Amino acid sequence: MAARNLPEDPLIRRLVIEARRAQLSRRALLTGVGGGAAALSLTACAGGTGTELKPAEDKSASDKTVNWVNWPLYLDEDESGNHPTLQQFEDETGIKVNYSVDVDDNNIYYGKVKDQLALGQDIKADTVVLTEWMVSRWIRLGYTQELNHDNIPNMKNLNPALADPDYDPGRKRTMPWQGGFAGICWNKEKVPNGLRSVSDLWNPELKGRVGVLSEMRDTMGLLMLEQGVDISGDWGAEEFGKALDVLREQVSSGQIRNVKGNSYSEDLANEDTLAAICWSGDITILNAEAGEEKWEFAIPDAGCTLWNDLFLVPIGSPRKTNAEKLINFYYEPEIAAEVAAWVNYISPVVGAREAAVAIDPALAENQLIFPSDETLAKAHTFRTLDSGEEQEFGAEFQSILLGA
Repeated sequence: MAARNLPEDPLIRRLVIEARRAQLSRRALLTGVGGGAAALSLTACAGGTGTELKPAEDKSASDKTVNWVNWPLYLDEDESGNHPTLQQFEDETGIKVNYSVDVDDNNIYYGKVKDQLALGQDIKADTVVLTEWMVSRWIRLGYTQELNHDNIPNMKNLNPALADPDYDPGRKRTMPWQGGFAGICWNKEKVPNGLRSVSDLWNPELKGRVGVLSEMRDTMGLLMLEQGVDISGDWGAEEFGKALDVLREQVSSGQIRNVKGNSYSEDLANEDTLAAICWSGDITILNAEAGEEKWEFAIPDAGCTLWNDLFLVPIGSPRKTNAEKLINFYYEPEIAAEVAAWVNYISPVVGAREAAVAIDPALAENQLIFPSDETLAKAHTFRTLDSGEEQEFGAEFQSILLGA
């Protein structure tokens, strides 16, 4: 895989790596093993006021600003910490962007704004980037505005495979920002023969040296795929339960050492764990820090999970048109390629790969950033859960994490 584009100066390079390693995962369902159940129960049950919310009046014509709330280290930066593509957007449109990285966990951010959302109030964000499963909740509760596609002509560049999700048919309320894979990884020196499947993690020689993710949809998704379940299709409590039994057995036997969020990468780095269920981009960071290809990421034979983080416009935003213009700008292939070169996640923009060749030919060939149709055929999206399933399955999964 291609290394991340990092500054050449050794000190700046080290600081950037440390900052990226320290960031909280943008895919984490739970804030950690301790206290996660409480967060889950509170957020899963939270609902609206029972009255239909009306979108805020759009004042974009007179207010040339837009507030964008995103995750840390999820946009191109220069060595001064500025965002070159944002500056270009401001220069081209005259719209001032107030960019903030206030999202460090889907549930935590939702907990901060849900009371205002329920009243249809402005949460001081005109567009927010959140993960699909959380976005589906916002849509279900009426907390998002419908997009005017006339203001997003570059929607024509959206990857057709992402154009019609079950939680937002026709992309009426969302647009993808970046995506990624969950698969398996291993220390190439300590596990020289490599791994091919999730069940290889249960090999006796790896006992006590395996890590899995606290993100339910990724860990359970891979376990269910291993059992032949189409996680994008029609499955229920029985299929979930069978995969959960495997996880419970491997945790109770001591085969699995840790169930963690983004900090699982620290266990790989210090060799507490030698193999793990992991996120593709994190392995790039680990190898960049090590200065060598010490760890290898692979899509299991049974397939991997695919997640996407999405733009949405909150119900109380008074600058929807400005937000739509911002979204449209990032669907220019050349702009999308600049972002991909820095964040190293999957771009949803058709034409970004070709544009990336001018930046770095190796970048354009990285299957974890610009996957081919063959690679994408191995990736599966965990189907959208209804509110009851979300609470039931989350509580069952959490019960194992509490015992890990």
